[in-house]
Amino acid sequence: MTDQDELLFDVLVIGSGAAGLTLALEMPPQAKIAVLSKHELREGSTYYAQGGIAAVFSEEDSIDTHVKDTLLAGGGLCDEKAVRFVAGRARAAIEKLLDYGVSFTTETDAKGRKILHLTREGGHSKRRVVHAADATGMAVETALEDKARHAERVQLFENHVAIDLIREGKTGRCVGAYALDRAAGHVRLFRARKVVLATGGASKVYLYTSNPDSCTGDGIAMAWRAGARVANMEFCQFHPTCLYHPKAKGFLVTEAVRGEGGRLLLSPGGERFMPRFHPMAELAPRDVVARAIDHEMKRLGLDHVWLDISHQPPDFIKEHFPTVYAKCLEFGFDMTVEPIPVVPAAHYTCGGVITDLSGRTDIPGLYAIGEVAYTGLHGANRMASNSLLECFVFGSAAAADIRSKLPNTPTPPFLPPWDESWVTDSDEEVVVSHNWDELRLFMWDYVGIVRTTKRLERAKRRVDLLLGEIAEYYGSFKVRNDLLEMRNLAVVADLIIRSAMERKESRGLHYTLDYPVPDSSKLAHPTILTPPNFRPE
Repeated sequence: MTDQDELLFDVLVIGSGAAGLTLALEMPPQAKIAVLSKHELREGSTYYAQGGIAAVFSEEDSIDTHVKDTLLAGGGLCDEKAVRFVAGRARAAIEKLLDYGVSFTTETDAKGRKILHLTREGGHSKRRVVHAADATGMAVETALEDKARHAERVQLFENHVAIDLIREGKTGRCVGAYALDRAAGHVRLFRARKVVLATGGASKVYLYTSNPDSCTGDGIAMAWRAGARVANMEFCQFHPTCLYHPKAKGFLVTEAVRGEGGRLLLSPGGERFMPRFHPMAELAPRDVVARAIDHEMKRLGLDHVWLDISHQPPDFIKEHFPTVYAKCLEFGFDMTVEPIPVVPAAHYTCGGVITDLSGRTDIPGLYAIGEVAYTGLHGANRMASNSLLECFVFGSAAAADIRSKLPNTPTPPFLPPWDESWVTDSDEEVVVSHNWDELRLFMWDYVGIVRTTKRLERAKRRVDLLLGEIAEYYGSFKVRNDLLEMRNLAVVADLIIRSAMERKESRGLHYTLDYPVPDSSKLAHPTILTPPNFRPE
C-alpha cells in the first residue's frame, strides 16, 4: 500500500474547532474522515471563546427578534435568508451540544425547574445567550474533542499545517491538500473526495489581537489561491475589551461582563462615556463600542480605559466570570473591588470565503464553515455570540450536504507528491520574522479601527512589496510553519486592504474619515473579490 492509499479519505477537514469537529462527528459511520489541526486539537479560537451561544429559549424572546437584532447589528449588509437559517436552527444546536455532554450554566426558575441561564451581550435586545460560565468555548471544544477521539471513523492529525489545496485539472474539483507534518518535518499529501475548510479567522494579521497564534487566515488564503471568491474582508471586528497588561497577550474580557452591568469609564471612579455614543450604552454593537473607546483614548491620550463591575456582589462576579476573575488576579487586578484596564483588539473576521447555505464554495468539492466562511450572517458587523452558533449550524448543514453527495463522488486520482528537491533550508530566518512584524504593525496603524484613503494606499504599497519578497523566499527554501503563516497573512492583508479601498462609505466595522457616513444613495451590497484563476461552474 502506498502513502497515497494510506492518506486517502472520504472527507478531509482542515481545522479542529467547533465547525470542523461538528461536521466530522456528523459523518456516517462508514465514512473515513481526516481532521487536520495546526497544533494540538483544541488550540484554536473555539477553546478560548468566553462568551456564549445565541439561541431563543425564553418565552419573552422569538426567532424573529433574534433575526431583527442580527440584521440591525449587521449594518444593512446581512443576508436575511442566512440570518433566519441560522437563528431557526440555534435551539437544535444547543440541544445537540447538551447531548454531547456540554455543561451549560443553569438556574432554577419560579416553578423550581432547572433551566439554562441566559445572559445578554452587545446588540441583543433580549437575554438569549446560553453559556458555560465565562468559558463556553472550553466546555464545547472539550466535549467535541472527547467525542472525536473516540469516533472510529475520525482520524486526527495534530501538528499538521495545510499548505495548499489541490484541484483536479479537467473538472476543477478539489481533491485534497498538501500539509506540513511539523513533527516529522516533511510534507504529506492528503487525498479526499470532499475537502472542508474550518480554519478559523485571520485576526493575527493585526498587531494586537484576542486570538490565539494559529489564526493566520490560512483557509481564506488557500481558497483564494485555489480560485475561490471572498467577500466583505474589510469588516474586521475589534473586541472592545481586552485586558491591558504587557503580559496578558490579548486576554479577552467577555462581553457578558458588560451584559451583566459592567460600565466603561475614562478613569477609576471617573466618567462613564458610552451613553454619549449610543442609546444602548455599553450594550451597543461591538463596532460602536470599539470606536468609542478608540475615540476617547485618542482624544485624551489614554493607553486604555476602565471596565467596572465592582458594584455587583463579589460572589456574583466569581460565579459568572471565574476565568476572567482569576486571570485579572494573576495580573494584580481584583475586579470585585476595582475597575480593570481594557483596550480594543482585533477579534473576528466577518468576511471570508463565499459559500451557500450548505457550506459549498465556488470550487466543486470544497466546503468552508465557521469563521473562514462568508455566509451573509454577519454583514458589516458580527453580533456577539452568533459566531459559535454559526459553526454548529453550518457544520451540520455541510455535513448533511456531504452525506447526500458522497455515494456519487468518485475517488480522487493519484496526485503528484510534494517536490522540494530543488529548494534548501533557509539561512535567513530574520527575513520572515521581520516581515511578520512589519505587516502586523502597518495593518494596525493603517487598516485598523479608523481608516483613511491615504492610510490604505500606504498599506497597499507595503503589502505589495511584502508579497513579492515572500513569493521569492517561498520559492527558494523549504517550507516551515512561520513561512506558511507569513505567506497566508500577507495574502489576507492584501484582501482586507483591497476590500477596504473599494468601500467608499463608513458602514459597520469599516469606518473611514474620508467617507464618514453610510452611502444612502444605493442599496448596500457586499464587497466581492474575484481571483484571477476563478472558474465559474
